[in-house]
This record gives sequence, structure tokens and C-alpha cells, in this order.
Amino acid sequence: MPVLDQLSRLRQYLLTGVSFTIPFIACGGILIAASIGIGTLMGAPMTESGPDLSGFPILTLILDIGVAAFGLMLPVLAGYIAYAIAGKPGLAPGFIGGFLCDRIPAPDDAGATFVSAGFLGAILVGLIAGFVVQWMKKLPVPRPIRPIMPILIMPITGGLIVGVLILKVIGLPIADFMSWMGAALASMQSGNAVVLALVLGAMIAFDMGGPVNKTAFFFGAAMIAEGNYLVMGACAAAICTPPLGLGLATLISRKLWTEEERDSGGAALAMGMIGITEGAIPFAAADPLRVIPCLMFGSMAAAVIAMLGGVGDHAPHGGPIVLPVIDNKAAFIIAIIIGTLLTTASVILVKRYTRKRTATAD
Repeated sequence: MPVLDQLSRLRQYLLTGVSFTIPFIACGGILIAASIGIGTLMGAPMTESGPDLSGFPILTLILDIGVAAFGLMLPVLAGYIAYAIAGKPGLAPGFIGGFLCDRIPAPDDAGATFVSAGFLGAILVGLIAGFVVQWMKKLPVPRPIRPIMPILIMPITGGLIVGVLILKVIGLPIADFMSWMGAALASMQSGNAVVLALVLGAMIAFDMGGPVNKTAFFFGAAMIAEGNYLVMGACAAAICTPPLGLGLATLISRKLWTEEERDSGGAALAMGMIGITEGAIPFAAADPLRVIPCLMFGSMAAAVIAMLGGVGDHAPHGGPIVLPVIDNKAAFIIAIIIGTLLTTASVILVKRYTRKRTATAD
């Protein structure tokens, strides 16, 4: 099969997973954004995990529902990527793998019980699950066993294979990588502030809630406890530019996006306002090679501007919602605006240029 046909088929697998994932991200993200945003306006105190909504039972209920919907994102993404490859027998292994992507046992010194492989891990797991089941379909089996292959043997065997790969093969390097990155960031703290900001911005946007993102975020949060608010300030500016930039891009150049992506643009804007980087995942998962570098570019710019502007964030959270606890608020706003505009401009230019080249080649 020609390489272009293989890439086209691979993109179709990803788009299938994304199309089923978008409603969960939109539902969860908007409910979380609404509860946190309203709680902040009503004076909820800021804690290490964001606004404390314990005094607002209705908002807490909305937040819990939103978190539940958001928690289904990785299983659905991996499950339906596997479904696109192998049909119904791929669903169970894909969902199991996606679920386990969020529950990889962390090393004892990682400061957490579990780490997450993020949406990039879910994509990899979905592809593995789908191809494993597809391979099993081609195995010669006795005629009496064929009827139970898709409903029993393939889901069980595929689920076991994917589960072992996640927990015992793929997961271990991810967990170790988080620990190594945390140590590497700590060693950079005494170095060039601009270089540190560039690294933090790139990490924040690379996997949008995955292990690389979380390593940068937890490092920034740890620096708050040591009285260094500039690191979290750089992260806070970088966190929101991917969803804000992509949401704005869907409004400016609507023809570059599918109908589902255009519908997700509004949700991405809402999530960006409260610092939920995952609002950019539907766009990045559908077109990672073109979208992710653009997101990293915008976040790196925002982080550097925030660092040079002396932006300090006293809360381990990001986005415009933390403005009340920000030092040098004007620089923080400027950093977010410039980072968002650079993200928007770069992703539009990249998509337009590459689409024209593809059309010319055809």
C-alpha cells in the first residue's frame, strides 16, 4: 500500500476517535468551566487544586459531573480508534487501554499514586489495540470457535495484551520520564530564565494534560511553596493559549476545520479562560503533526513574555481565571494575548500552506 494511502487511513482512524471524543470533552469542559468560573465570581477561596467549591453544593455537583464526563475522554478516544481499525471486537481492548492510560503506577518519588499517559498515550494504545485485534481476525481458527472469537476471545485476549503493555511496558518509561523531567527542571531553575520559560511553555503545550504537561505544571506548583511565583506565572500564561488560540482559529478561518471542530471551538474558548489545556485535544488528536508545533510555539512565547514581565502566580492554576492572584497583571494579560494570537496565526498559516501544497501535488 502506498505511504500516502497508509497515512490517509491512519488519519481516518484518528478522526474517528476524535469525533466520538468531542462530545465528552465539550460536555465535561463546559461544566467544569461553568462551575469554576461561577465559583470564582462568588468568592470561592483558591486552593492548590483551584477554587474551593465545598461551600457551594450545586456548583460542586456540576463540577463532579463535568469531571466524570472529562474522565471518559481517554477511554473513548482509544476505544473508537481501535473500533475504526478492527470494528466492534476492538472496542473492549481500546477502552481498557484508554482507561489504564490515566492509571499508570508512579514511582515512589513521583509524589503521586498514578501518572497519566495523556491523549498521546491514548492514541498509541488505540492503534495498538486495533491492530492487535485486526491481526487476531486473520488467525486460522477451528470453525466451532469462530462465532465466539469477536465476542469473547478477541476482547479478552486483546484487553490482556493492551493492559500488560500499558502497565508493564509503556507505563514504566512514562513514569520514570516524569521523575527525570522534574529533576531536570529543578536543575534549570538557577540558569537562564528565558530558557526555562521556553522549556516550560513547550512542555505545557506538547501533550495537553499528559505526563510532559503535568511535569511542568507540578514543577511550577512546587516552586510556589518555595516562594518562587515566576515559574508558575510562566506556566499559567502558557496553559491557556492552546485552547484559546484554536478556538479563535475556528472563528477566523472556519473552512479549515470540520463541522465538529468548529463546534468544539466555543468549548475550547471557554476551557481556555479557566486554564484547561485539554480543550485543544480534539484538534491536536486529529492532526498532531501540524497542530502541536503551533501550540508549542504560542505557549513558549506566552511563557517567555510572562517570565520577562515578572508575572507571578500565587495559585497552582492558570488562565485568565487566576488574574486576581497574579503579580504584574498587565504583563500576564499581554502574554496570554500574544501567545493566543501567535497560536492562531501559526496554525492557520500551516494548515493553509500545507493544504495548498497537497492540492498542488494531487
